[in-house]
Amino acid sequence: MAFGNPSREEIKRILEETQTIAVVGLSDKPDRASYMVAEAMQAKGYRIIPVNPNAETILGEKSYASLKEIPEKVDIVDVFRRSEHTPEVAAEASAIGAKVFWLQLGVYNEEAAEIAARGGLKVVMDRCIKVEDSILLPHGKPKS
Repeated sequence: MAFGNPSREEIKRILEETQTIAVVGLSDKPDRASYMVAEAMQAKGYRIIPVNPNAETILGEKSYASLKEIPEKVDIVDVFRRSEHTPEVAAEASAIGAKVFWLQLGVYNEEAAEIAARGGLKVVMDRCIKVEDSILLPHGKPKS
């Protein structure tokens, strides 16, 4: 079965309902795409939780070595890892009860999508969350 991303309307609804985004592979280097995307999402009002075992804090937030260590509810798991590393991240995202498994632009893995979908997560692949948010919610998130 070929994978298909949710509709634009569904992605907009996901972003509107999201409070917390765990960013797997978030770099502490400001010139990296993961940092720029997470910083922009944080500025738009999302709570960013860095997942990087090699950093203590990123963007003013405590960094965790894995998704399992995060002590709070996560809405979206946003992944900046190479495609071949995503099935294990999908299994962890399922285990913590995240709602959405989001693979960034250029990251695509059917096996990871199947694992996440079996775990009850909505799946978005090969899309930039910052770009989608800018297009679908140009005036920011609705206040909840």
